[in-house]
Amino acid sequence: MQALNSFLIGVDDSWKDILSKAFLSLDEEYLEYLLTSDDYFPSKKKFLNAFKTLSLDKTKYILFGQDPYPRKESATGYAFIDGRVKEIFSKKGLSKEVNRATSLRNFIKMLLLCEDLIDKNELSQERISKIDKRGLCDNIWCLKNNFEKNGVLLLNMALIFSSKQDSKIHLKRWKSFIETLLYTIEDKDITLILFGQASKEVEKFQFSKKYKKVFFPHPYNISFITNQEVHDFFKPMNLLKNLVV
Repeated sequence: MQALNSFLIGVDDSWKDILSKAFLSLDEEYLEYLLTSDDYFPSKKKFLNAFKTLSLDKTKYILFGQDPYPRKESATGYAFIDGRVKEIFSKKGLSKEVNRATSLRNFIKMLLLCEDLIDKNELSQERISKIDKRGLCDNIWCLKNNFEKNGVLLLNMALIFSSKQDSKIHLKRWKSFIETLLYTIEDKDITLILFGQASKEVEKFQFSKKYKKVFFPHPYNISFITNQEVHDFFKPMNLLKNLVV
């Protein structure tokens, strides 16, 4: 139990007991791997970052992606928040780093449509370059903060990545953690945002009917950009607006 405390450094107090129970549900061999190995990312100091900056009482939604970005510099401990991305936009449209992250690129384009800044038939870099970006988020952490202002906890079904061939193993091993986490907070008024096939596992949990759930295609799919249900859900959140300006 003492060893688990190394994971919980910096975690908001409201989550600590809940996460401790979730860790104890993991297979002992896998838990030992998490405690002793350095061949995965985000590191053991970062993979619980989402629980450090949003308390349980402010959590209205839990957004489930699949697993972290397969690049050490990109995996931040927040689903869809790519640490390699510094600026969201460039003079040519979306920044090079955003364009390389397919899911994030499609998510940003979806938000631009929600803000009525582009038309669904004009999604090119050239068109995006002409948008007046004053008042919009100019960096990835602004986007992360806006998610949290709306009470969205950015989580993945697997909290770490080591290699593409091991992804299914990590998803399977983290299943009990996610199940215990959700079971422990089932009395809270939290809506689950489920992205893609991997997140469907949540629906198999016996108690999952107690949760309100919205299921969307994974942002990796280009259809996500123009999906009207996605627009209706995210538009009121104003995720792309720089609310500090």
